[in-house]
Amino acid sequence: MGPPLAPTSSFATGSAWVWLGVLLAGAFLSYMVIALLRHRAVLRRRLRAANSKLVELRTRDPLTGLMTRPDFEARLDEAVAACDRGARPAALLVVGLDNFRTINEGYGHQVGDAVLTTMARRLSAFSPAPLAVCRLGGDEFSVLLDAGVEQAGTLGRRLAELLRQPFTAEGTELQMSASVGVAVYPDHGSRPRLPGCAALAMRSVKQVGGAGHAMYDPAMAVDQREQAELLQELRHAVERRQLELVYQPKVDARTLQITAAEALLRWQHPQRGTISPAVFIPLAERHGLIVPIGRWVLSEVCRQAAQWRGLGLRMRVAVNVSGHQLRQEDFVRFVLRQLAEHGIPPSRLTCEITETVAMEDTAHTLSAFERLRKAGLHVSIDDFGTGHSSLASLRRLPAAELKIDRAFVQDLASGDNARSIVQAIVQMARTLGLRVVAEGVETTEQRDALVALGCDELQGFLFARPMSATALALWADGDDAQAGSAAMFRPSLFQATAPAPMDGQAGPGVR
Repeated sequence: MGPPLAPTSSFATGSAWVWLGVLLAGAFLSYMVIALLRHRAVLRRRLRAANSKLVELRTRDPLTGLMTRPDFEARLDEAVAACDRGARPAALLVVGLDNFRTINEGYGHQVGDAVLTTMARRLSAFSPAPLAVCRLGGDEFSVLLDAGVEQAGTLGRRLAELLRQPFTAEGTELQMSASVGVAVYPDHGSRPRLPGCAALAMRSVKQVGGAGHAMYDPAMAVDQREQAELLQELRHAVERRQLELVYQPKVDARTLQITAAEALLRWQHPQRGTISPAVFIPLAERHGLIVPIGRWVLSEVCRQAAQWRGLGLRMRVAVNVSGHQLRQEDFVRFVLRQLAEHGIPPSRLTCEITETVAMEDTAHTLSAFERLRKAGLHVSIDDFGTGHSSLASLRRLPAAELKIDRAFVQDLASGDNARSIVQAIVQMARTLGLRVVAEGVETTEQRDALVALGCDELQGFLFARPMSATALALWADGDDAQAGSAAMFRPSLFQATAPAPMDGQAGPGVR
């Protein structure tokens, strides 16, 4: 009988299972090693991507995707070095969007951001292809082009035209404009001075209304120093009592009786003499001084109106209000406080607002007009005819009168076109129940034409030049020797104020 086989078979079977386990463990370990290696590779790729993204965030503007200033400066250095080697010229363009703040405040930052990204795309796609495009910050950009002096001027003009094209931002139809300053290396200065030269040229465009381009000129630096000095002196003009108001009457077109007087600001500088408002008002608006100066004007006008009232003179006084003042939340409250302090009804103060500002279809502007309406203030749309107002847009505003721009008045005698425009304005005003004032009347021919066309009130040198408050009071009192050109009028222009308190109702000869 042979030996038993079962133990040997069991041992062989057990060994097989052991080896199978070893093999499976080895396979599992190999899998884990491979998986770990793959995971490490994935982590490395992700880390590289994160680092790359971090670098991109440091070198790209997060909103527009344009390069930031440090990278742009490096590109500019390279372009200047290439120019020094004679390889190619370098033109630097600084672009500032016009009135971007109005878009941001009126439509919101979401639309403002969409505007910036649209402009960035246009700058990047400009032809010839820019060497670099950078967002300097806010609403300003820099563009580096391969161009000499002659070509750079043309490209600056083309770029300004490109940015003027209409577009849609967040469902809103918009049309922007931009001021473009151009400086070329080495024609306009060394590498460190080049950005400042281009920025100075850009600001020179903004000073004349924007929507254009300018090549840097050394004279701009002189003008800039002059502007800086004037700005510093303007900051102290109110406290040093260098600002003063003069008043130009408005007269009824048919009776020639005075209906109102417009307050006009003058700056009497101790060394420079009389400085034109055309010089210092834009300076005040650009540098945030127009609000405190405007408050002084309103306070002084209310004080003077109260003094005239004490002399028995009753007429409306007009002040010019800038868009910056309208955007102040407490503007109407301040005006009402001044009126109340001096006992003047709101209807006796006219706020003259230019057509351009009045037609800004923004939330702030419309809100300001609504507050003016509720306060009972008399609103006049100044320089009318220079913008693009429509009957529908005027209906939304609480205006009481339209003031025809002097350019149309001056052309009345020589052009049928001006006469047609004035006639259309009068008809529009009649449809809306508004009075019509014509300014800049200098000849009897202009006066007769305006009366025939249906204007209600006239203002200009034909009737009276701007005069001091004292001269106006003497004129009202019949002292023609103090009135200068006012001697042209009948002696009964003013009529005494009734002794009863002013209640907002017009007296004889007053609207």
